[in-house]
Amino acid sequence: MASYIRFDWAMKRLLRDKANFAVIEGLLTTLLDEKIKIRRLLESESNQEEEYDKYNRVDILAEDSKGQLMLFEIQNNNEYAYFQRMLFGVSKLVTEYIHRGQGYENIRKIYSINIVYFALGAGKDTVYHGTTEFRGIHDHDILQLSPFQRERFQADTVSQLYPEYYILRVNDFDKWSKVPLNQWIYFLNTGEIPDDADAPGLVEARELLSVDSLSKEEKRAYYRHLDNVVILRDNITTERAEGRAEGRAEGRAEGRAEGRAEGEHLKTVELARGFKKAGTPVEVIAQVTGLSVEEIATL
Repeated sequence: MASYIRFDWAMKRLLRDKANFAVIEGLLTTLLDEKIKIRRLLESESNQEEEYDKYNRVDILAEDSKGQLMLFEIQNNNEYAYFQRMLFGVSKLVTEYIHRGQGYENIRKIYSINIVYFALGAGKDTVYHGTTEFRGIHDHDILQLSPFQRERFQADTVSQLYPEYYILRVNDFDKWSKVPLNQWIYFLNTGEIPDDADAPGLVEARELLSVDSLSKEEKRAYYRHLDNVVILRDNITTERAEGRAEGRAEGRAEGRAEGRAEGEHLKTVELARGFKKAGTPVEVIAQVTGLSVEEIATL
């Protein structure tokens, strides 16, 4: 089977070209269950790449043919406050894309699509959809738009006026399926596109994202990216496993809960020290370990 480029790297390097929009459009069409056509990619304060984001995360902001905003974020490593991060990114877009003096009816519809390679929260599904609705405290009815508002905003429900969130928890999903969305989740996790893939965008991905199509320089950059992702994941996995083991040992002596927490913290500190000695930027260490910049400075 052919080898294909990881989606996060493709989003950074290849899929920003308008000629290649069909891949992203295919994913959006599959996810939102309606035909999506991207008009252009936008620059935003929310998707400015910084040094420590080069292999850990990807942000892309797109505008579709209806003027709706699509914020893609791909996160490779665990971030315990990721739910708040999603809120922050969308909130910045709400204010960034309305001009001073404009009426609130000009606020843009935003879709936040989050592809995470870690177990975000506690849940069994691979895809989650979040919307906003107002439910009565006494009668439990859902607050609806008035007929005038429906006509004015071209919307059927209040939730359609608010940002919508999609979380794709793709890690460990390796079951091929004829269901288009499952085909996408399978590709995002394994990097494989079987011959019978027919989900929108995957046919184009098979043509555009072959590793063999890269130049020598692009291949070197791509393999460096893979190495960095693997190193970060391995470090986090090792740190957690060792932390849990030490925590269990401490817990038997002084209390299971306290020992586990202390053991994991000690391993996190040791991991941070190792990164610091290796010259890793402080921002990267903070992102990976969860320690504050101030704590890292004292190590």
